Amino acid sequence: MRIAILSWRDTIHPLAGGAEVVVDKLAKGLVGRGHEVVAAVGGPVGDHPYPVVDAGGTYSQFLRMPVTFHRRLGRCDVVLESVNGIPHFARVWQGAPVVGLSHHVHLEQWAMSFPASLAVVGRTVEARLAPVVYRNRAMIAVSSSTAERLGALGYTDVTVVEMGVSPPPLGVEQSPSPRFVVLGRLVAHKRVERAIELWEQVRPHTGGELVVVGDGPLRSQLEARAGEGVRFTGFVDDASKGRELSSAWLLVHPAHHEGWGMVIMEAAAAGVPTLAYDVDGVRNSVVDGVTGVLAQSDDDFVAAWIRLATDAVERRSLGDAAVARAGGMTWDHAVSGVEAVLAAACRPRTGSSAE
Repeated sequence: MRIAILSWRDTIHPLAGGAEVVVDKLAKGLVGRGHEVVAAVGGPVGDHPYPVVDAGGTYSQFLRMPVTFHRRLGRCDVVLESVNGIPHFARVWQGAPVVGLSHHVHLEQWAMSFPASLAVVGRTVEARLAPVVYRNRAMIAVSSSTAERLGALGYTDVTVVEMGVSPPPLGVEQSPSPRFVVLGRLVAHKRVERAIELWEQVRPHTGGELVVVGDGPLRSQLEARAGEGVRFTGFVDDASKGRELSSAWLLVHPAHHEGWGMVIMEAAAAGVPTLAYDVDGVRNSVVDGVTGVLAQSDDDFVAAWIRLATDAVERRSLGDAAVARAGGMTWDHAVSGVEAVLAAACRPRTGSSAE
């Protein structure tokens, strides 16, 4: 198949996150299976083992994408469109079959990240317009939570394909003193401020340090709120991320929602259990009481944090189970799932063709 991929950002973008890593991993996997892959993304773009063209900036790409696609990518058998809240609406201007890839539904996130007027537009497009345009077309969801939310919006053809995990290189022993890690982009829906606030209740019981690994637009605000025992690393490469994880006692993940929770699975691969809230996406990547703990409230979160910090036996049991589960999450399996959906989309549709 000749597969065209549309995505909001490339992996080299300063605000790139898990969604961009997923798209890149899938593209490389499809290339490795003999498919021809081309991509158009919001710039800047980096080097990849498949052609990638710059479709414009954060907002201009939505206007430029149709022209960029037809001039620079040309004919394709199927389009894989990574949907980050607002799609590029390739279903309207592209003749080939279009398969959507949804990491998570963004409805609550609009108000967290954008001015009120823009947030209303974003929510309206995501909740009302996009489901009408893509109503009975194939969508891939990275978790059952995402699939359920897409179904509630009116999507009728959703396939769950759980993504793989690429364990970062591990190179150090676990810290002898309590060490808790927050890992990810410092953006609103990750709610890192919640971890910093609750740490003030936890630290008197546990001691140690809370290490915030990652960067993002909220870093300066978070640093201003941080108290004793909180350290920020900024952006780290994979080797440094591996060292941060392998020395940690616990991954503290206070996110409001996730699509899947890539950093949770990276921590799991390092034998580090996760403490998180019982929210969409996270409840799919953390098996409560088996690979980590899901809290229902802030009080639950604090109590579980203190308990896990003082119970090495429970931490070890959770970490061992997390390693075993992460071992079954492979990119080869994820690529197979996506490849099957793309191949099915290329086959002639049967039955009623009424739109």
